[in-house]
Amino acid sequence: MSGHSKWATTKHRKAAQDSKRSALFSKLSRIITVAAKEGGDPNPENNSSLAAAIDKAKGYSLPKDKIESAINKAFGGGADGAVYENVVYEGYGPAGIAVYLECLTDNRNRTAADVRSAFTHAGGNLGTTGSVAFQFERKGRIFVAKEDNAEDEDEFMMAVAEAGGDDYEDDDEQWIVYTDPKELATVRKGIEDQGIAVKGAELTMVPTNTTEVSVADAKKVMRLVDRLEELDDVQNVYHTMEMTDEIAAALDED
Repeated sequence: MSGHSKWATTKHRKAAQDSKRSALFSKLSRIITVAAKEGGDPNPENNSSLAAAIDKAKGYSLPKDKIESAINKAFGGGADGAVYENVVYEGYGPAGIAVYLECLTDNRNRTAADVRSAFTHAGGNLGTTGSVAFQFERKGRIFVAKEDNAEDEDEFMMAVAEAGGDDYEDDDEQWIVYTDPKELATVRKGIEDQGIAVKGAELTMVPTNTTEVSVADAKKVMRLVDRLEELDDVQNVYHTMEMTDEIAAALDED
């Protein structure tokens, strides 16, 4: 178990900026609305999908009033009555980097066209179902804010191990704990039972192997990622590019 996971990426490196926060909050709200509607119950204690959606939203600091509003929308009508479905797209970006997308859409044709356009403009190509999925695995991810907890790294590492976590990483102002997806709720409870405050949790995809690229190619890949994340229907973007310190520094300068 180590504090600096090789799985780390900068998928949400710009999420804190005001220009992208609104779009991120909108996507998180949509996930909550769909989860509440599909589960048929506004109470997360009786709706596991809704509970998971709320946990994810809290991990990205979605305000409580927006969470409540998103739940209320699920049982409204009119403009809020759109039927959404989960769709996955797979493809290759610049330098052959595998890219896996999770979308939530009420119009498959529109989403497919937008995604294909993003890949084409970035010099990549949209693949068929299963073309890159084998390069990723599902993981649970738990967020723990350092400012809310007094543990040092050694104590935190022991707490994660005691709770049954697979790994963790130091992500500046927070710890990120990785788990088996089926054990996400159990590990979260195990961490909280040790007096550690959890900020949020979610299911994610991590690459089984990463690929090293040049700084120039890394910038091209991240331009594709940013373009995809700007699409309203795209919820999550995962890739296999290895984020070295050199590349992270170069991206931060842009």
